[in-house]
Amino acid sequence: MALTFTEEQEELRTTLRRFLADKAPSAAVRRAMDSDEGHDPRLWRQMADQLGLHGLALPEAYGGFGGGPVELGIVLEELGRVLLPSPYFATVALAGQALAASNDEEAKARWLPGIADGSTTATLALAEESGSWRLEDIETSAEHGTVSGTKMFVVDGHTADLMLVMARTGTGPGLFAVDGDAPGVTRTRLETLDPTRRLARVDLDDVPVRRVGPDGDSSPYLRTVLDLVAVALAAEQVGGARACLDAAVAYAKVRVQFGRPIGSFQAVKHKCADLLVQVEAARSAAYHAAAVAAEGSSELPVSAALAAACCADAFSHAAKENIQIHGGIGYTWEHDAHLHLKRAKSSEQLFGGPGMHRTRLADLVGI
Repeated sequence: MALTFTEEQEELRTTLRRFLADKAPSAAVRRAMDSDEGHDPRLWRQMADQLGLHGLALPEAYGGFGGGPVELGIVLEELGRVLLPSPYFATVALAGQALAASNDEEAKARWLPGIADGSTTATLALAEESGSWRLEDIETSAEHGTVSGTKMFVVDGHTADLMLVMARTGTGPGLFAVDGDAPGVTRTRLETLDPTRRLARVDLDDVPVRRVGPDGDSSPYLRTVLDLVAVALAAEQVGGARACLDAAVAYAKVRVQFGRPIGSFQAVKHKCADLLVQVEAARSAAYHAAAVAAEGSSELPVSAALAAACCADAFSHAAKENIQIHGGIGYTWEHDAHLHLKRAKSSEQLFGGPGMHRTRLADLVGI
């Protein structure tokens, strides 16, 4: 299975990195995360109109460009490098992939064009008060065209135009579309560890819904969606981990102690070398999972679980080591090292921690 990128994919990475260096430096990221919207609406439009990022991984029939998990992974890796506050992850990686994989032509025709052109924001809702992202733990119920449930905790749920809610039915779990402003929906923005990614509590009380995807027990489809989500998050985590590694190495070259750059000391050199090995291993796992997802291989559950565990660990470790190498300055609000640590720890638990993914991986391979 090829793990190398085409010339067009490499050009996408180069173009996007140059774009983000210009439009999303640290100062711009901090302004966006502190704003009422939680992101820069003008940049959101530029990402859609100038670069076509929103439709990059969506089918051409619905206004997209026909890419897939590999192209989406490149975008998310670069967005993860700069910690861009944006509803892109929720809209495209969560809801967009769920709709594209649904085989529900009516649903795709209704919502994908808006996602592709940037006029619609969306998200995916599963986690409830238990914090679990396992289908077996769903308590929210859908009956007679409405959905009700416990409190749900949803990425960018306070602003999303469309929410795709996973809920249980008499025949098994299914996916249901909810208008963000529908009667019975109460949305409350939460203060969380990571200021660069917004989270909301969503209460559903007899909210009218539309079924998305297959009828009956939709467990196989929903498990595929969750695997695609895990692969997307892994790509973002790789970008963050690489940014931490690059920052640590750059600082070790210029920080002088005892008349020498600290990078010349064996302890720091070994720390950076060990970190490089872990980040590159995570990158390989993420790229392999994206390639498997793009091929629609039956290997996806194994590859997704492996990438999810490996990349979460690598990002958290890289963020911690970056702060250690920076010393006292890394703990200050003025330095971006702490923002990476907060993103690393929050994304580590976003769809289940590394331990959960390792347990699932062991089950899948029969250990």
